[in-house]
Amino acid sequence: MPETSPQEATRGLWFGVASYGMWGLFPLFWPLLEPSTADDILVNRMVWSLFAVVLMLLAQRHWGWIRPLLRQPRRLAMSAAAAALVSVNWGVYIWGVNSGHVVETSLGYFINPLVTIAFGVLLLHERLRTAQWAAVGIGALAVAVLTVGYGRLPWIALTLAFSFAVYGLLKKKVALSGLESLAVESAFMFPFALGYLIYLAARGQGTFGHTVPGSYGWGHSGLLVLSGLITAVPLLCFGAAAVRVPLTVLGLLQYLAPVFQFLIGIAVFHETMAPARWAGFALVWGALALLTWDALRRLRADRVTGLPPVAVTGLEQATAPAATR
Repeated sequence: MPETSPQEATRGLWFGVASYGMWGLFPLFWPLLEPSTADDILVNRMVWSLFAVVLMLLAQRHWGWIRPLLRQPRRLAMSAAAAALVSVNWGVYIWGVNSGHVVETSLGYFINPLVTIAFGVLLLHERLRTAQWAAVGIGALAVAVLTVGYGRLPWIALTLAFSFAVYGLLKKKVALSGLESLAVESAFMFPFALGYLIYLAARGQGTFGHTVPGSYGWGHSGLLVLSGLITAVPLLCFGAAAVRVPLTVLGLLQYLAPVFQFLIGIAVFHETMAPARWAGFALVWGALALLTWDALRRLRADRVTGLPPVAVTGLEQATAPAATR
């Protein structure tokens, strides 16, 4: 990353806070779209995300990356797979929020860095340091404790964490910016989403473009359109932050989103937290604290020795998939 002035670094920090803050506040938006069902909201988000991102690309006149990408079938195939995974992630997230599981959705993004580390070992054959192994072990123990606390496997959190981790691996290989990748993924999702919207409309189950006296009006359709814009805007802030602040800073900032989601679940939606759930979350937070300490210690050691920072799993790698949420 090139050197930036203190003023630019400060701007980058605020852009980062804005992007992760907006992602963290998403649980306040999706309930506004009721009585739309989760699948109705999802396909509207897919459709309107493409319109929003195309407008942003038009404003930036940023098209040069498209032609080289079209000549690389392997990257296109990975982008299509990433689109399928982010569709699953979005769908489960929206359903979880609107079904009263906001706290569990926050858990998914808390444990995502730990899943990313595990994938680094299993799929990329990376070697972990002692602290990273300890963090993964604590995370596994946390899932066991939370399974007891919920009386079931926390499948919403695990689906979000694993789908996002695999999505991050694919994005790492495709190597597109957040806005570019959203454009490609939205383009892949668009025909399926549009077809499903038409299907819902034909069955009288879609809410876009309809009004029901005493329930919802045209403002509801406006909110569905807005879902595309609120998907794309945080990406612009994230992109502005990524070129101004170190990756480790973004790695720390990414925890703002699940913290906000957790607090919203507790304070706004009044979700209950049994002692076992608090214990499980405490273990997750302890694992993330250990992971953060280890990453910062490694960064300081690299600076002292004069060596370039080594890309490691954890904070650095877990930041990459956070460019689309």
